[in-house]
Amino acid sequence: MIQKNPKTTYGYDLNKMTAKEFYAKFGVQPNTIDFLGHAVACYFDDSYLDRPAIELIERIKLYGDSLAIYGQSPYVYPLYGLGELPQVFARLCAVYGGTYMLNKPVDKFHFDQNGKICGVESGGEIAKCKFVVADPSYFPDKVKKTGKVIRVICILDHPINGTKNAGSGQLIIPQKQTGRKNDIFICWTSSKHKTCASGKYIAIVATTVETDNPEKEVEVGMKLLGPVLKKFVSITDTYEPLSDGKQDGVFISKSYDASTHFESCADDVLSIYYRITGEHFDLNKEPRDPEKEAEEQEKKALEEKKKEEQK
Repeated sequence: MIQKNPKTTYGYDLNKMTAKEFYAKFGVQPNTIDFLGHAVACYFDDSYLDRPAIELIERIKLYGDSLAIYGQSPYVYPLYGLGELPQVFARLCAVYGGTYMLNKPVDKFHFDQNGKICGVESGGEIAKCKFVVADPSYFPDKVKKTGKVIRVICILDHPINGTKNAGSGQLIIPQKQTGRKNDIFICWTSSKHKTCASGKYIAIVATTVETDNPEKEVEVGMKLLGPVLKKFVSITDTYEPLSDGKQDGVFISKSYDASTHFESCADDVLSIYYRITGEHFDLNKEPRDPEKEAEEQEKKALEEKKKEEQK
């Protein structure tokens, strides 16, 4: 970690120095500050400028380390699109002994006399449970509205100008560049990612809605795309849970925000894990190996059997 090696900090105490002071020490220009803070460190606003500089530097270091690992980009994107992620979850669920059911509507949630969830009903059948993890749409009475997001999904027949014909990428337009309170996010993929036909590109422009004319708010981003073959506009409400879920066993996620790097989504998953288990998820911990665990249990059982026979 950077803060553990004072030789790398030029004698500055980065835990006490703010990000704003850090920028000033090195004479960083406003446009570069916007780029580093929003496109590299992935902050959503400028409130980080008053926080310890170490947080900013750790985020920038993470970006650099990721870029070194993956090459041309610090991000990874699944082939065939984000729909592959739930498929991976389904496979892992089966490996670890879980059951994954598709196209099963939720008819009703059951709570015990203490108000804690104890079952999920579907088609007259009730699956017993100790807790439930759900998105806001399942529990409208347990969430509050936080805003709106506009997303414009576009089909293109050309790469985005100025990107050296990149088959994929992400553009973040900092709020100050457009006089807004929120950034505008643009991402695109191509046939290289198996998300569209050869010669076509899928681009998404999104931001948090601030006015009564959401489409006008993303015009800056849309102009960067050039000619669009077809576009699909959606304006959705965003929600967050009213409570942490510990009392009633209902752990609700936040709605997806406008960002395209999914950092906030990952943070929300880690938050849910902590609320359920009371422990922070250890990203450095090696994953479980069900087959190895089964072998160890079988070996242990045989050893215990031998001890019993010897008695």
